[in-house]
Amino acid sequence: MKKISAVMIMGIFLLVTTFKTQAQTNATWQTKAIESYHVAIAFSKTTNIIFPYSIVSVDIGSRDVLAQKAKGVENILQIKAAKDSFPQTNISIVTADGKLTSFLVDYAEQPTVLNLSLTSAAKQNTIFIPSESINQEQMENYALMAFESRHKMRGIKDKTFGIRLKLNALFIHDNIMLMRFNIANETNINYDIDQLRMYIRDQKKSKRTATQEIEILPVLVHNNTNKVIGQSDTTIVFVVPKFTIPDKKYLAIQLMEKNGGRHLELHVKNKEIVKAVPVN
Repeated sequence: MKKISAVMIMGIFLLVTTFKTQAQTNATWQTKAIESYHVAIAFSKTTNIIFPYSIVSVDIGSRDVLAQKAKGVENILQIKAAKDSFPQTNISIVTADGKLTSFLVDYAEQPTVLNLSLTSAAKQNTIFIPSESINQEQMENYALMAFESRHKMRGIKDKTFGIRLKLNALFIHDNIMLMRFNIANETNINYDIDQLRMYIRDQKKSKRTATQEIEILPVLVHNNTNKVIGQSDTTIVFVVPKFTIPDKKYLAIQLMEKNGGRHLELHVKNKEIVKAVPVN
């Protein structure tokens, strides 16, 4: 009888332990719905969203929305409508502290709010993405190394009306990638830069399939400028989070002239991205 009791006690103990382990496992994988913020934007006005940390990347759900970081700062995102009365879409932003913030975006002819500030108290609409912290001083040092390096790559360039854009080097260090661009102005007319932006796009677009562009925003720009004087050239280094390009997609790099028509675009495939060399 004592043996039977011992066996029963052991069985009950194992059963309780199993249920407890199961409960702990379920708790580990428990999910929670996180509501998005809401923002209304207009075609003729710019909305500014201020984040507590530098912006690492932006994912726009529709081409109806334009987004870019404010010039000279890393934590302000500027958004506006590419056309009026577009259907609701969304935009997701990853910041340097490893947080993902999501917005539902609607069109409004006269938005009631044009400037939003996200403080550290706004936790409920963000989720944590594990990532290593980025040291600003180290990034600046690596960007300087990439700027001065003699390493060059060939074949990725575009030229129009005397303006040439070239991706002439690509470097990697841990979780950051360094992209070195050269912009040459072979005319006597100064080239005023409106924007230099990068997107991951689909190679082929279907009318029945919603297209999604992923914009890659630099966390640091070395030797940044907004003008290339006539008969001169300049070199700029973008520091971005490391990435590769999925199948059937490519990286589009756009250089747009302010109040002008000399626009250039580079197309970079994944086979070029994976050739990035260590920066040293």
